[in-house]
Amino acid sequence: MSFNDNVQLDPSQVQDRRGMGRGAKIGGGIGGGLILLIAALLGVNPALLEGLTGGGTAEQSQGTAPACATGADADARLDCRITGTVNSLNAFWPAYLKDYNVQYPQPETVIFAGGTNTGCGAATSAVGPFYCPADTTAYFDPGFFQELVDRFGSSGGPLAQEYVVAHEFGHHVQNVLGYLDRAQQDPQGPESGAVRVELQADCYAGLWTRYATTQAGPDGGQPFLEPLTEQDLKDALSAASAVGDDRIQEAATGRVSPEAWTHGSSEQRQKWFYQGYTSGDINQCDTFAAPTL
Repeated sequence: MSFNDNVQLDPSQVQDRRGMGRGAKIGGGIGGGLILLIAALLGVNPALLEGLTGGGTAEQSQGTAPACATGADADARLDCRITGTVNSLNAFWPAYLKDYNVQYPQPETVIFAGGTNTGCGAATSAVGPFYCPADTTAYFDPGFFQELVDRFGSSGGPLAQEYVVAHEFGHHVQNVLGYLDRAQQDPQGPESGAVRVELQADCYAGLWTRYATTQAGPDGGQPFLEPLTEQDLKDALSAASAVGDDRIQEAATGRVSPEAWTHGSSEQRQKWFYQGYTSGDINQCDTFAAPTL
Protein backbone atom coordinates (compact mmCIF):
# COMPACT_ATOMS: atom_id res chain seq x y z
CA MET A 1 0.00 0.00 0.00
CA SER A 2 1.25 3.44 -0.86
CA PHE A 3 1.16 6.31 1.60
CA ASN A 4 -0.86 9.47 1.16
CA ASP A 5 1.76 11.99 0.07
CA ASN A 6 0.93 14.77 2.51
CA VAL A 7 0.27 12.75 5.66
CA GLN A 8 2.69 13.78 8.42
CA LEU A 9 5.00 11.12 9.83
CA ASP A 10 6.30 11.02 13.39
CA PRO A 11 9.95 9.91 13.21
CA SER A 12 10.26 10.13 17.01
CA GLN A 13 8.50 6.74 17.19
CA VAL A 14 11.50 5.05 15.56
CA GLN A 15 15.03 4.90 16.91
CA ASP A 16 17.80 4.71 14.29
CA ARG A 17 21.01 2.96 15.34
CA ARG A 18 22.64 2.62 11.94
CA GLY A 19 26.27 3.66 11.66
CA MET A 20 26.38 5.71 14.83
CA GLY A 21 28.87 3.80 16.96
CA ARG A 22 29.74 0.31 18.02
CA GLY A 23 28.82 -1.89 20.93
CA ALA A 24 29.92 -5.24 22.24
CA LYS A 25 31.13 -7.94 19.88
CA ILE A 26 28.73 -10.74 19.14
CA GLY A 27 30.39 -14.09 19.60
CA GLY A 28 29.67 -17.47 21.07
CA GLY A 29 29.38 -16.10 24.60
CA ILE A 30 26.39 -14.88 26.53
CA GLY A 31 25.16 -12.49 23.83
CA GLY A 32 24.97 -15.14 21.14
CA GLY A 33 23.55 -17.67 23.59
CA LEU A 34 20.85 -15.32 24.76
CA ILE A 35 19.66 -14.43 21.32
CA LEU A 36 19.56 -18.08 20.28
CA LEU A 37 17.50 -18.80 23.38
CA ILE A 38 15.10 -15.94 22.73
CA ALA A 39 14.86 -16.95 19.08
CA ALA A 40 13.82 -20.42 20.17
CA LEU A 41 11.30 -19.04 22.61
CA LEU A 42 9.75 -16.77 20.01
CA GLY A 43 9.68 -19.36 17.26
CA VAL A 44 12.30 -17.81 14.99
CA ASN A 45 12.90 -20.17 12.06
CA PRO A 46 16.34 -21.83 12.26
CA ALA A 47 16.88 -20.98 8.59
CA LEU A 48 17.05 -17.33 9.61
CA LEU A 49 19.73 -17.95 12.24
CA GLU A 50 22.63 -18.67 9.89
CA GLY A 51 25.73 -17.00 11.27
CA LEU A 52 23.88 -15.62 14.27
CA THR A 53 26.64 -16.36 16.77
CA GLY A 54 29.49 -15.63 14.43
CA GLY A 55 31.75 -12.60 14.48
CA GLY A 56 30.70 -9.02 14.02
CA THR A 57 29.89 -6.01 16.07
CA ALA A 58 26.66 -4.69 17.44
CA GLU A 59 25.88 -1.03 16.97
CA GLN A 60 25.01 0.70 20.18
CA SER A 61 23.90 4.27 19.74
CA GLN A 62 20.69 5.92 18.75
CA GLY A 63 18.87 8.71 17.04
CA THR A 64 15.58 9.17 15.26
CA ALA A 65 14.87 7.95 11.75
CA PRO A 66 16.25 10.61 9.39
CA ALA A 67 14.39 12.71 6.83
CA CYS A 68 11.06 10.97 7.27
CA ALA A 69 8.53 13.78 7.35
CA THR A 70 5.68 12.87 4.98
CA GLY A 71 3.96 10.00 3.25
CA ALA A 72 5.86 10.89 0.09
CA ASP A 73 9.08 10.11 1.99
CA ALA A 74 7.61 6.76 3.04
CA ASP A 75 6.95 5.90 -0.60
CA ALA A 76 10.46 6.93 -1.63
CA ARG A 77 12.59 5.41 1.15
CA LEU A 78 12.44 2.05 2.90
CA ASP A 79 13.45 3.40 6.32
CA CYS A 80 10.68 5.98 6.03
CA ARG A 81 8.23 3.26 4.98
CA ILE A 82 9.09 1.39 8.16
CA THR A 83 8.53 4.62 10.10
CA GLY A 84 5.22 5.32 8.39
CA THR A 85 4.01 1.76 8.98
CA VAL A 86 4.96 2.05 12.65
CA ASN A 87 3.01 5.32 12.86
CA SER A 88 -0.03 3.67 11.27
CA LEU A 89 0.14 0.65 13.58
CA ASN A 90 0.47 2.91 16.62
CA ALA A 91 -2.63 4.79 15.48
CA PHE A 92 -4.67 1.65 14.73
CA TRP A 93 -4.07 -0.67 17.67
CA PRO A 94 -4.96 1.69 20.57
CA ALA A 95 -8.25 2.61 18.91
CA TYR A 96 -9.10 -0.99 18.03
CA LEU A 97 -8.22 -2.50 21.40
CA LYS A 98 -10.07 0.25 23.27
CA ASP A 99 -13.32 -1.41 22.18
CA TYR A 100 -12.19 -4.47 24.16
CA ASN A 101 -11.17 -2.40 27.19
CA VAL A 102 -7.52 -3.19 26.53
CA GLN A 103 -4.86 -0.50 26.81
CA TYR A 104 -2.12 -0.50 24.20
CA PRO A 105 1.27 0.54 25.56
CA GLN A 106 3.18 1.84 22.56
CA PRO A 107 6.23 -0.33 21.83
CA GLU A 108 9.64 0.97 20.88
CA THR A 109 10.96 0.45 17.36
CA VAL A 110 14.61 0.26 16.34
CA ILE A 111 16.17 0.36 12.88
CA PHE A 112 19.69 -1.06 12.85
CA ALA A 113 22.30 -2.39 10.46
CA GLY A 114 24.54 -5.38 11.08
CA GLY A 115 23.87 -5.86 14.77
CA THR A 116 22.56 -4.26 17.91
CA ASN A 117 22.11 -4.90 21.62
CA THR A 118 18.59 -5.63 22.82
CA GLY A 119 16.78 -6.55 25.98
CA CYS A 120 16.96 -10.14 24.70
CA GLY A 121 20.73 -10.07 24.18
CA ALA A 122 22.99 -9.06 21.30
CA ALA A 123 21.51 -9.71 17.87
CA THR A 124 22.78 -9.61 14.30
CA SER A 125 20.87 -9.07 11.09
CA ALA A 126 20.88 -12.84 10.53
CA VAL A 127 17.98 -13.24 12.95
CA GLY A 128 15.70 -11.18 10.70
CA PRO A 129 13.10 -8.75 12.06
CA PHE A 130 12.03 -9.63 15.58
CA TYR A 131 10.15 -8.45 18.63
CA CYS A 132 11.81 -8.61 22.05
CA PRO A 133 9.28 -8.83 24.91
CA ALA A 134 11.94 -8.01 27.51
CA ASP A 135 12.22 -4.43 26.25
CA THR A 136 8.92 -4.37 24.28
CA THR A 137 10.79 -3.32 21.15
CA ALA A 138 10.54 -4.34 17.50
CA TYR A 139 13.84 -4.48 15.61
CA PHE A 140 14.34 -4.11 11.86
CA ASP A 141 17.41 -4.19 9.65
CA PRO A 142 16.24 -2.72 6.31
CA GLY A 143 18.62 -5.09 4.53
CA PHE A 144 16.28 -7.97 5.39
CA PHE A 145 13.66 -6.70 3.00
CA GLN A 146 15.96 -7.29 0.04
CA GLU A 147 16.79 -10.71 1.50
CA LEU A 148 13.08 -11.41 1.51
CA VAL A 149 13.11 -10.95 -2.25
CA ASP A 150 16.52 -12.39 -3.17
CA ARG A 151 16.69 -15.30 -0.74
CA PHE A 152 13.07 -16.17 -0.11
CA GLY A 153 11.45 -15.16 -3.41
CA SER A 154 8.94 -12.67 -2.03
CA SER A 155 7.45 -9.80 -3.94
CA GLY A 156 9.24 -6.54 -3.23
CA GLY A 157 6.02 -4.52 -3.17
CA PRO A 158 5.21 -2.03 -0.39
CA LEU A 159 2.64 -4.20 1.41
CA ALA A 160 5.09 -7.11 1.43
CA GLN A 161 7.38 -4.90 3.51
CA GLU A 162 4.60 -3.38 5.60
CA TYR A 163 3.29 -6.88 6.38
CA VAL A 164 6.64 -7.74 8.01
CA VAL A 165 6.43 -4.68 10.27
CA ALA A 166 2.78 -5.39 11.10
CA HIS A 167 3.62 -9.02 11.95
CA GLU A 168 6.23 -7.96 14.52
CA PHE A 169 3.76 -5.49 16.03
CA GLY A 170 1.34 -8.41 16.16
CA HIS A 171 3.76 -10.03 18.61
CA HIS A 172 3.57 -6.90 20.76
CA VAL A 173 -0.23 -7.15 20.79
CA GLN A 174 0.13 -10.81 21.78
CA ASN A 175 2.44 -9.76 24.59
CA VAL A 176 -0.20 -7.28 25.80
CA LEU A 177 -2.98 -9.89 25.57
CA GLY A 178 -0.95 -12.69 27.21
CA TYR A 179 -0.55 -15.02 24.22
CA LEU A 180 3.13 -14.60 23.40
CA ASP A 181 4.57 -16.89 26.06
CA ARG A 182 2.65 -19.86 24.65
CA ALA A 183 5.47 -20.21 22.12
CA GLN A 184 7.78 -21.10 25.01
CA GLN A 185 5.48 -23.80 26.32
CA ASP A 186 5.28 -25.70 23.03
CA PRO A 187 8.12 -24.53 20.78
CA GLN A 188 8.12 -26.82 17.75
CA GLY A 189 5.88 -28.88 15.46
CA PRO A 190 3.05 -28.32 12.96
CA GLU A 191 0.38 -27.77 15.64
CA SER A 192 2.71 -26.29 18.26
CA GLY A 193 2.20 -23.21 20.37
CA ALA A 194 5.06 -21.54 18.49
CA VAL A 195 3.30 -22.02 15.15
CA ARG A 196 -0.01 -20.83 16.59
CA VAL A 197 1.70 -17.69 17.95
CA GLU A 198 3.23 -16.91 14.55
CA LEU A 199 0.00 -17.52 12.64
CA GLN A 200 -1.91 -15.33 15.07
CA ALA A 201 0.61 -12.53 14.45
CA ASP A 202 -0.01 -12.99 10.72
CA CYS A 203 -3.74 -12.68 11.36
CA TYR A 204 -3.19 -9.48 13.34
CA ALA A 205 -1.15 -8.13 10.41
CA GLY A 206 -4.11 -8.85 8.15
CA LEU A 207 -6.43 -7.15 10.61
CA TRP A 208 -4.35 -3.97 10.49
CA THR A 209 -4.27 -4.17 6.68
CA ARG A 210 -8.06 -4.15 6.51
CA TYR A 211 -8.37 -0.90 8.48
CA ALA A 212 -5.10 0.89 7.67
CA THR A 213 -6.55 2.76 4.71
CA THR A 214 -9.46 4.17 6.72
CA GLN A 215 -7.91 4.63 10.18
CA ALA A 216 -7.56 8.36 10.80
CA GLY A 217 -4.04 9.70 10.73
CA PRO A 218 -2.47 12.41 12.90
CA ASP A 219 -4.97 14.64 14.71
CA GLY A 220 -7.87 12.81 13.08
CA GLY A 221 -6.68 13.72 9.59
CA GLN A 222 -6.39 11.63 6.43
CA PRO A 223 -5.26 8.01 6.82
CA PHE A 224 -1.60 7.18 6.45
CA LEU A 225 -2.25 4.79 3.60
CA GLU A 226 -4.06 4.95 0.27
CA PRO A 227 -6.76 2.41 -0.65
CA LEU A 228 -5.59 -1.17 -1.07
CA THR A 229 -5.15 -2.54 -4.59
CA GLU A 230 -5.33 -6.14 -5.75
CA GLN A 231 -1.58 -6.04 -6.37
CA ASP A 232 -0.98 -4.87 -2.79
CA LEU A 233 -2.82 -7.90 -1.45
CA LYS A 234 -0.84 -10.21 -3.74
CA ASP A 235 2.37 -8.63 -2.44
CA ALA A 236 1.44 -9.32 1.18
CA LEU A 237 0.41 -12.90 0.45
CA SER A 238 3.67 -13.39 -1.43
CA ALA A 239 5.66 -12.28 1.61
CA ALA A 240 3.63 -14.53 3.92
CA SER A 241 4.23 -17.48 1.61
CA ALA A 242 7.94 -16.76 1.22
CA VAL A 243 8.63 -17.25 4.93
CA GLY A 244 6.63 -20.45 5.37
CA ASP A 245 8.56 -23.21 7.11
CA ASP A 246 7.93 -25.72 4.33
CA ARG A 247 9.22 -23.40 1.63
CA ILE A 248 12.35 -22.48 3.56
CA GLN A 249 13.08 -26.08 4.53
CA GLU A 250 12.68 -27.35 0.98
CA ALA A 251 14.97 -24.64 -0.37
CA ALA A 252 17.58 -25.34 2.30
CA THR A 253 17.52 -29.14 2.51
CA GLY A 254 15.36 -30.44 -0.32
CA ARG A 255 12.77 -31.87 2.06
CA VAL A 256 10.02 -30.73 4.40
CA SER A 257 10.07 -31.68 8.10
CA PRO A 258 6.85 -30.53 9.82
CA GLU A 259 8.09 -31.73 13.20
CA ALA A 260 10.63 -28.88 13.12
CA TRP A 261 8.17 -26.13 12.17
CA THR A 262 8.13 -22.96 14.24
CA HIS A 263 6.15 -20.57 12.00
CA GLY A 264 3.76 -22.67 9.93
CA SER A 265 3.55 -23.53 6.25
CA SER A 266 3.30 -21.04 3.41
CA GLU A 267 -0.35 -21.95 2.93
CA GLN A 268 -1.12 -21.47 6.63
CA ARG A 269 0.62 -18.11 6.79
CA GLN A 270 -1.35 -16.86 3.81
CA LYS A 271 -4.59 -18.29 5.21
CA TRP A 272 -4.30 -16.56 8.59
CA PHE A 273 -3.19 -13.23 7.15
CA TYR A 274 -6.18 -13.36 4.82
CA GLN A 275 -8.50 -14.33 7.67
CA GLY A 276 -7.54 -11.24 9.63
CA TYR A 277 -7.91 -9.10 6.51
CA THR A 278 -11.32 -10.41 5.46
CA SER A 279 -12.91 -10.70 8.91
CA GLY A 280 -11.61 -7.51 10.51
CA ASP A 281 -12.32 -9.28 13.81
CA ILE A 282 -9.62 -10.07 16.33
CA ASN A 283 -11.76 -12.91 17.67
CA GLN A 284 -11.29 -14.67 14.33
CA CYS A 285 -7.54 -14.68 14.97
CA ASP A 286 -7.70 -17.16 17.86
CA THR A 287 -5.35 -19.78 16.47
CA PHE A 288 -5.26 -21.47 19.86
CA ALA A 289 -8.94 -22.37 19.62
CA ALA A 290 -8.66 -23.56 16.02
CA PRO A 291 -8.92 -27.38 15.75
CA THR A 292 -6.85 -27.28 12.56
CA LEU A 293 -4.46 -24.63 11.32
